[in-house]
This record gives sequence, C-alpha cells and structure tokens, in this order.
Amino acid sequence: MIVVLLAHGPHDHAATSGGLPLGAFSLALIAVVGVAYVVAAMRRSREPRGWSPWRTASFVLGLAVLAAGVVPLSPFPAGSFPEHMYQHMVIGMYAPLGLVLGAPVTLLLRSTPRSFGRGVMRFLRLPPVRFVANPVTALVLDIGTLWLLYLTPLFTLMTSHVALHHLVHVHFFAAGYLFAYVIAGPDPAPRRPSVPARLVVLGVAIVGHAVLAQLIYAGLFADLPVPAGERRAGGDLMYFSGDIAELLLALAMVSTWRPERRASRALGDPPDTVAVVPARTRSDSGR
Repeated sequence: MIVVLLAHGPHDHAATSGGLPLGAFSLALIAVVGVAYVVAAMRRSREPRGWSPWRTASFVLGLAVLAAGVVPLSPFPAGSFPEHMYQHMVIGMYAPLGLVLGAPVTLLLRSTPRSFGRGVMRFLRLPPVRFVANPVTALVLDIGTLWLLYLTPLFTLMTSHVALHHLVHVHFFAAGYLFAYVIAGPDPAPRRPSVPARLVVLGVAIVGHAVLAQLIYAGLFADLPVPAGERRAGGDLMYFSGDIAELLLALAMVSTWRPERRASRALGDPPDTVAVVPARTRSDSGR
C-alpha cells in the first residue's frame, strides 16, 4: 500500500515501475487491494456471523479517496502549496480514516488460519509494537512531524528532492493511518486506552492542527518559500478540512464505545476477532 503514495511528485514523468508510469502502477495496486478486500468480504458475508456492508463501503471509499490524492484530482493549480495541502489532507487524514474503519486486519484474521491469527496477536503484544501503537506516540508521529515540516527548512528540501518528497507522502499516509487506528480503529490493538483517554489525545491533536494552520496562514514561524496568497489558501484548507476530518474521527470513536465491555476487551480485541462459534453450538445455546 505504501508505494501508492509515491505516485505524485515534482518529477513524476520520470518515475516508473517495471516500465509503467508510477502513477498508473499505484492506481493498479489500489484496485488490486480493493478487489481482494471485496472478495474476502463477500465470502465472510455468507458465514453465520456475516460481514458488515458498512465496513466494505468504508474501505472502498477510503481507497477511492486515496486514489484521488495519488492522481491527484485537485481543484488547485499543479505544484502549488494549496495542492500540496490538499494531498496532505486526503492522503494523511481522510483516506486513512475510511481504510481503518473497514477493519482490514479483522477481515484478514477471519480469512486466514487461526495459527496465523495467533501470530498476529503475539506480534501486537510485542513491546516495540505496543510503544508505536500508543496514542501519544501516534500523536507525535502525526501532528508533531507536521510542525517539523512547516516550521523548519524541511519543506524547502522536500520540494527540491524527489526522494524526500515521496518519503513525506509515505509518512503522511502511515502516520495518519496509525493515528486513526489507535484512536478509533475496530481492528485489534495492544492495550488500547479508554475512550475518555483517547478523546484527550484527539483534543490535543485538534488544537495542534488548528494552531499550526493559523501560523501557516499568518506566516508566523512558517518556513514556506511560497507566495503569500498560496500560503494563506493552504492554511485555510488545513484549518477547515482538518476540523472536519477530526470530527469524523471523534464520531467514529464514540460510536463504538461500549463501557460494559471494557474489561473483556483489555487487549483491544473487537468482537469480530473472537473465534467463530460453530453453528451447532449456537443453535444449542439458543434453545
């Protein structure tokens, strides 16, 4: 999935993969991931437990939004700062939210042998994974690096080095997906904190995002060698569209809040990751 973020950059006309333009390869990869997810979801939907069509719709929508950021289908002039900010919002906030709510890990666990699932759960309990999948760590990687990008010469370096430009877009997606996953993801997570604790972290993220957008708009401390009009337009886009994305994330989080199940889900295991109960057992228990 990460390679899809490398499709757009200052010199895309030179970027290829196996003879294909990198943009076309990225879109093809998105399509392959989408087909694989839909096929697995259709198979799970025929089982007694089924599979939520809302999750399928969310994942497919997330892929479509990601494709719009990869192309990009932007209303702003190519190469402008507003276009860059548009890509940041689409790739780093909106697409990850749709993909996370599709619960791809849960679908993978239900589509593979239980031995594989146990291996995944052991991996999630590893100390390094638990550290990275902590909401505070995800906050630093997501919002903290945005401050680093726009308030230091890093943005200037990014615009003049293709490889760095690609890496920044990879980071946008990875950090955005991680943050959405630890805050509101239905997939299993190691020791996911309570909803009130995650609301606090999300609140800090909202404030950090809004303050940075205001600094960019005003040109205070921002190291951005772009025209003032483009800078203000980019700041406005970051401020308003960021608020919408974070509100959607908050709604996704509180909509899955089940306080009475908190103790039984200390490891963050959603109901779909529990082993499937055989049909005979279910019918017996319903007598």
